[in-house]
Amino acid sequence: MRIEHVALYVSDLEGARDFFVKYFGAQSNKGYHNQATDFRSYFLTFDDGTRLEIMTRPGLFDPPKSPVRTGFIHLAFSAGSREAVDALTAHLASDGYEVLSGPRTTGDGYYESCVAGFEGNLLEITV
Repeated sequence: MRIEHVALYVSDLEGARDFFVKYFGAQSNKGYHNQATDFRSYFLTFDDGTRLEIMTRPGLFDPPKSPVRTGFIHLAFSAGSREAVDALTAHLASDGYEVLSGPRTTGDGYYESCVAGFEGNLLEITV
């Protein structure tokens, strides 16, 4: 069994697609638009075949995203090395994204950073 894809609703669909392409090397499909509901989506594929579906539609509710709550909390990306974690974290920070922690080695041995990425969604960048 494997996870086929994860889906994320966003307000700015094109901006989200551009973010994941620019910082995480995603490849995007041409997109989908349901004319009847105005639902729109892209499937983003990463180097190892993992897919993220980003979606939008009219009337989305966007409450504050507390990191201390139930439900899905972050997406974790493996950058491949400590140096790559450092470089990507610095790049995101220099482009104005808030680094919430790290880069650091956690108590359970992960070398990681946590960044509030596109639309405040938490992204963990690890080796």
